[in-house]
Amino acid sequence: MRYAIVESGGKQYKAVEGQTIEVDRLADKEGAQLELMTLLMADGDDILVGTPTVGDIQVKVTVVDHFRGEKVFRFKYAPKKRIRVRGGHRQQYTRLMVIFIGKPGETRKIEKTEPKPVVEKKVAPKVEKAEAGPKVKVERALSPAKEAPAKKAEKSEKAPTKKSADKKTSTPKKSSK
Repeated sequence: MRYAIVESGGKQYKAVEGQTIEVDRLADKEGAQLELMTLLMADGDDILVGTPTVGDIQVKVTVVDHFRGEKVFRFKYAPKKRIRVRGGHRQQYTRLMVIFIGKPGETRKIEKTEPKPVVEKKVAPKVEKAEAGPKVKVERALSPAKEAPAKKAEKSEKAPTKKSADKKTSTPKKSSK
């Protein structure tokens, strides 16, 4: 298995022929071919180490797609000072497919290896509701204790009594003696 350690965006990645690597966002469009700086190349027992790069080794990659990583939350908190600041960040990445590792003009058959599976969020399948038959109304027999408040409510809904009707709205005049 031939692999190389490459540099992109100040970070180092292990590139294996036929697999993808995820690097910080690059300005190139999808489908563009790039060449990355090679710091080390290993092919079985043969290892080439650069000082700082291996000049005669190419690592050709193709931009597969651009995507955003998981959201990272931050929370600043100062007790007793009413300071609570919540924020988040989603890093942007570029997925690169490693096409070729080797000397320029070299032709060789690429060993097919299983690519790393891309982790995707799993969504629970929607459950369809079973159609119910006609709705049946169930009446329950109430105990005597529960029937009593209903009778009290009936009394309060009756017509007003004579006491409330006999009250006069005007105030009586006082006689002066």
